[in-house]
Amino acid sequence: MPLPFLTADRAFDAADDAALPFDDRDRWRRPYRIGPWRVGVAALLLLLASYVLCAAVIIALTGAVSEAGVVLGIALLIIACALRLLREGVWVSAHGVRHVGFLGTRTVPWERVVAVRTVQQPVRWLGLPRTVQGQALLLVRADRRAEDVSPLLTTHNADFLARPESFDRAADSVEAWAEEYRRG
Repeated sequence: MPLPFLTADRAFDAADDAALPFDDRDRWRRPYRIGPWRVGVAALLLLLASYVLCAAVIIALTGAVSEAGVVLGIALLIIACALRLLREGVWVSAHGVRHVGFLGTRTVPWERVVAVRTVQQPVRWLGLPRTVQGQALLLVRADRRAEDVSPLLTTHNADFLARPESFDRAADSVEAWAEEYRRG
């Protein structure tokens, strides 16, 4: 018996990653679905922010408005961190590939991309210093040496941990975008 809430997943998995004719290829889009680890951490941060916001209201009701402002600022900082965490990842468009990190964003136009390839190498586990053997999607730029390349996606980051099929599909999608737009 099929479960109705899984229908959208099956339709997404069955669909090819090619854009529909009415899709705007100039818009930045993430060529994969966001991972459960990233969503879970962001949800916990938002839950923490809700408690901090409640604390700010209670502090404001007791008459200490300046302290409530500080606590409100902390809650807004937590919310901003959660939203930035959800925004992290690789985004593609007709203009190039964009790698959004927690503290910075790098955009590389397709004209400067030499190759996009998947390699087997040690990768960081959930962005922590610990490394494990896995796969990484590398973007080789014309203005960089091959050893200066940092991975765009890995099999052990927050989007693809324990989801190797999703990593393969995302890597293939980014490689297809690169092939299409490098040729012109």
